[in-house]
Amino acid sequence: MARLKDKYLSLKPALQAELGIKNVMQVPQIDKIVISVGAGFAMKDNKLMQNIEDTITAIAGQKASTIIAKKSVAGFKVREGMPVGVCVTLRGENMYNFLDRLISIALPRVKDFRGVPRNGFDGRGNYNFGIQEQLIFPEINYDSIMQVHGMNITIVTTADSDKAGFALLEKMGMPFTKGSK
Repeated sequence: MARLKDKYLSLKPALQAELGIKNVMQVPQIDKIVISVGAGFAMKDNKLMQNIEDTITAIAGQKASTIIAKKSVAGFKVREGMPVGVCVTLRGENMYNFLDRLISIALPRVKDFRGVPRNGFDGRGNYNFGIQEQLIFPEINYDSIMQVHGMNITIVTTADSDKAGFALLEKMGMPFTKGSK
């Protein structure tokens, strides 16, 4: 299922020409994808936290890990050592497989989907956006989840500007909203 990786390799010369890059090794590429869930609502329920971890593991195709609080914060009723989230970092083949499933299967299943927002870039070419519920992924069985939750997806690129990151993701098929950036 290395379809997206092959697509990237074939569009590399066009991307090089569009961005005016002299050396082909400087053409931006995707470095990693981080999927995270802030699960503060589930910190006292170990079964719910385990369910969230299993869900993210199924979506990513790689074992997710639970994030533990490093400090106590009284305002959020969080103590040091409590589980507060779930995270997984994808690289290589798993990264391309996940991105392919996200673009071609999951995002089109979002109700009233008009594209992902264009303003999710951080100034260094990395893109960040959220998904409201995990049910858009075909790996998730509705009966196996305990609570609907969203997730944050960060696509880290080697691009040095938002323009280069946007060009890379757009050429790879990321469905951005129509209109100006």
